[in-house]
Amino acid sequence: MTPATSDPYDILGVPSSASPEDIRRAFRRKASFYHPDRNPDPDAARHFRDAQQAHDLLMNADTRRAHDEKRQKHLLDNPVDAARNLFARYLEDIE
Repeated sequence: MTPATSDPYDILGVPSSASPEDIRRAFRRKASFYHPDRNPDPDAARHFRDAQQAHDLLMNADTRRAHDEKRQKHLLDNPVDAARNLFARYLEDIE
């Protein structure tokens, strides 16, 4: 199963306005749940790595700023695609 998103905020389940402490807490929750030593699911290691990469990106102020700028540019450059992706994720969440 492929991840529904590669956005680090979505991976950790935090809003883009999340504080570093919120990001840290969300990472700990995900890491605890998906740690390969605790979770027998074959995809657990991948989810764990995804959460770790998302945490590393968002905890570094420079990489987070660059990511946020890229997200904003994507919304402005491709508003129809951005809206489709947001709506698709919304539908997945309510199912």
